[in-house]
Amino acid sequence: MVEPPALDRWDATAAASIAVLLVVAYVLIPDPTIQYGTWLIVFCIWMAWFVSFGAKWLYGP
Repeated sequence: MVEPPALDRWDATAAASIAVLLVVAYVLIPDPTIQYGTWLIVFCIWMAWFVSFGAKWLYGP
């Protein structure tokens, strides 16, 4: 079975950007509209990460 690739700086960047967005939406600007928009952006970041990680896993670096 093929092992998953090691996490790199792009994975850390995706996680850090999601964390920053959630802090902004829930601590700095706790508005429901901002929170909804933040979750849409978080979903887009997660989908981009998921596709890139899957491609890296299937096809190599």
